[in-house]
Amino acid sequence: MKERYFIINKPSNMVSQFISSHEVRLLGELDFDFPEGTHAIGRLDSDSEGLLILTTNKKVTRLLFQDKPHERTYLVKVKGVMTEATLQRLKTGVAIPIGRDAVHVSTPRRIDIVNRPDGLFDHPGELPHTVPHTWLLITLTEGKFHQVRKMVLAVKHRCQRLIRVSIEDLELGDLQPGEVKELPEEEFFRLLKIENYRDR
Repeated sequence: MKERYFIINKPSNMVSQFISSHEVRLLGELDFDFPEGTHAIGRLDSDSEGLLILTTNKKVTRLLFQDKPHERTYLVKVKGVMTEATLQRLKTGVAIPIGRDAVHVSTPRRIDIVNRPDGLFDHPGELPHTVPHTWLLITLTEGKFHQVRKMVLAVKHRCQRLIRVSIEDLELGDLQPGEVKELPEEEFFRLLKIENYRDR
């Protein structure tokens, strides 16, 4: 059977699963007929939005997560106006909890204050644009639980929106919430910078 590869713009208030024992919105509720065996690669929590990979190829998780650190970029809206000094604290690394007693110093690959992108899809629960806020573009190679939310909270800014916009060169683009795009196999692996995938 030929493997298939998809990206979606996961809406908020939806989990990155097809099956759950809880009363939650699932990927199967999207208006698309996914083939049997389709599963998500990596996760976005229920409140997060943006780029999520789906595939029937069971090798992709191993190839993507065990090969080398891969870059993931997030567009993040936080409450309050972030100062340059606070931005520098994030750039140099902040301690975040990663377990009951453990902490991790989280250092992004890149982080910048940016403007809200033109044409960005709205979020139904988003506060009015007149409420003080800051948009950030954050690139990580780590994947700690709720890492971005914990990073900004560590510097006294609460995350209001978190949108994954890219994984390596695989980009969300202009996909709207709930939209699905299928990619050819060669393009999929080229954009993820995974080489020799057929031999591994």
